[in-house]
Formats: sequence, C-alpha cells, structure tokens
Amino acid sequence: MLFGSRPTAPAINPGETAARILVIKLSALGDFVLAMGAMKAVRKHHPSAHITLLTTPPFERFAKASPYFDSIETDGRPGDIRATRALLRRIRKADFDMIYDFQTSGRTANYFKALNLPGRAPPLWSGHVSGCAFLHDNPRRGSMHSIDRLAEQLTVSGVGPESGWTPETLPMPDLSWIRGAFNDPPRLRPAFFNLTLPYMLLIPGASAHRSAKRWPEERYAELAGRVADAGILPVLIGGTAEGKIAHAIAKAEPRVKNIVTRTDFFQIATLAEQATFVVGNDTGPMHMATLAGAPGVALFATNESDPDKAAPRGSTVMIVHGRTLAEVSTDDVWRAVHALGCIPSQT
Repeated sequence: MLFGSRPTAPAINPGETAARILVIKLSALGDFVLAMGAMKAVRKHHPSAHITLLTTPPFERFAKASPYFDSIETDGRPGDIRATRALLRRIRKADFDMIYDFQTSGRTANYFKALNLPGRAPPLWSGHVSGCAFLHDNPRRGSMHSIDRLAEQLTVSGVGPESGWTPETLPMPDLSWIRGAFNDPPRLRPAFFNLTLPYMLLIPGASAHRSAKRWPEERYAELAGRVADAGILPVLIGGTAEGKIAHAIAKAEPRVKNIVTRTDFFQIATLAEQATFVVGNDTGPMHMATLAGAPGVALFATNESDPDKAAPRGSTVMIVHGRTLAEVSTDDVWRAVHALGCIPSQT
C-alpha cells in the first residue's frame, strides 16, 4: 500500500532553495517523538534552510540537541490574546518560505487563518486547514497512526519519495543521534544509575488526567517479581507524577530498582538501547523506549485509546489490551514478554 502519490498542486515546495522554514509541533511527548521522523524528512528536503521549531518549553532542550533545527521558539501556546498577536506578528515578519504544521490542532488552524486575512499573502502552509497551500484532507486522517498521517502530509507537501511513502520507507523517528550530541557522557550509560546487564524497564505512568490508561500497580509489582526471578533487573522509570505509584511497586517488590524522577528524555532513550525489553502503558516514554530499540509490551485500554492509532513503533512491539486495563492480567503480559523471545521459555 502506498501512502499517497504526489498530486499536482498549484503551489510548489521550495525544496533546496528555501532559506527559512518553520515547523510547528507543540506537544505531547509521545506525539512529539513520533513526529521526529517527519522533522528529519523536512531537514533533508531543505538542507540549506534555517529551520525554526515552534514548540512549548518541555521540548526545548530535546529539540535543541537534535540535528533538525537551527533555532527553537517555545511560545507556541501563548497565554493570552496579546501574546498570540505578538507570536503571529513574529511569524509574519520572519517571512518563512514554508511552514509545516505537524500539530494540526484547532489552535494551529487559527494561526493559519490569522495569517491568511484578506489583503495578505498567506505563507506556504502544510497542514489540515482549508485554504492552505498543501492541504492534507484525507477524511480518515483523524483515525490514522501519527507516523502514517505525517507521511501522507509530507507527500502532499512534496516531501519524500516521488512515488510516495510505503510501509517500508515511512519517516520513522531516529533517536540514534542522542549519544553523539553529547559525546556519550557517563550520564547516558546504565552505570550512571548503578545498573548492570541484564535489566528491563517498567513504565507505569500515563497522562495525569488519564488514570484509566494505567495498568494497576499491584500487577506491575507482580510482573516485576517474575522478571527478577528470571534473573533480569526490573527498573522503574517515570516522572514526578509516578512517584507514589513507583514507591508502591518497589515496596511490594523490593528487588525493583526505582529511578523514577531521575531520568530525562535523553536518558530514557539511551537506557532503552541496552534494555532487554520494556513494559509500559500508552505513554510518551514507551514510544521513546521502543523507538530507541528496546523490544516492548505496550498495554492499552481500548475504551481510552486505539492501538491502531497510538501503538508504539520501532523495534519488536507486542500489544496487550482489554476494554479496561483491569481486564489485563499479569499472565497476559507475561505471555507477551515470552513471545518477544527475551526470556527463556522454561522460565
């Protein structure tokens, strides 16, 4: 199946002649990481351009370290009308040769509309809003996986293979640049956390407002015990919101190594590179871990999110799902771990 062949469009992508490019991607972590393949494709298509990313503060450091951008602006979600007007004036003054809207939200649609007022020439805009030069108007776009949707959007914009992307050539995110960006310092190695091989990662978190996307902590503890019995160190990672959950899991299974709140985005990826496997909920760090190379078991409550739209990609990934995560047993997950081939079958 081809992900769209290039149509004949009235506008022409400036390609290698572009001097200034804007990419918009505001959040959230999983969506931001999944868009990094498209960001890489934009950088390749405009090799000499000064590329600016419009984003939000949580992603500034990660984006700065990446090889895709020359400058980062973090006021992509202004707090009031005055700040919004200032942002729009700045975009207009910058006179970008091309703008790629990878957020494609109501907010960013309004940005385009404000830049497309009567009497003003709108920028060349790639997005989902009617009237833009490179309109991704697939009626199924809302039900597509982020990587597939972005691939189609790139094709419409004149970016990528002439015949369109295929499942084998999709713009997959690449996190292999992280170690080189920092000259592989000790903080990006397992020993920094006193970890020795073999270890695996447990990711028990999810969005703070989506608690139903979290597998019960007692089952994480039970799974951690089975992992430890198999001779593999279970390691808990996550942010501040996971502090209490991680403490409860570690209390129930003392063989767990708890490094929740101690890892940044870069360390999540580099720890995943050497992890035997990873088990986690539908959350941003899970996407990072599998894209970094860890085999993974991803847990989905189908009444909360659709695996077809949101499943992690990258390396080998098994999906275990139930209508609610309360319906997913430890045995279900353990069977998926074995199916990955990461633990001897007799364990």
